[in-house]
Amino acid sequence: MECRKHHGAVFFAAAIFPAEAFRLSGYPKAYRDRYFCGTCGSAVFARSGDEVDVHLGALDAPGQFEPSYELWCSRREPWLPEFPTMTQFAQNRVE
Repeated sequence: MECRKHHGAVFFAAAIFPAEAFRLSGYPKAYRDRYFCGTCGSAVFARSGDEVDVHLGALDAPGQFEPSYELWCSRREPWLPEFPTMTQFAQNRVE
């Protein structure tokens, strides 16, 4: 449940990029592998292994990406509608 408390919502969407494709500018603040805006403190991205998870809500145009899978379905809220076109994983994504 730690990730839910990190972003303060029952779910969130992120765009996942290979770490080598990600370029950072500015000076974010960090806690573990999570990075925050140095000005307002908003969560912006996280590093996970060889990937970077960019929070869609942090983008100027968050609608440019559409989620294709859903993680941690074992903790999914029962009132959420189904997303029939998405691949679902009970916990983390496995390759």
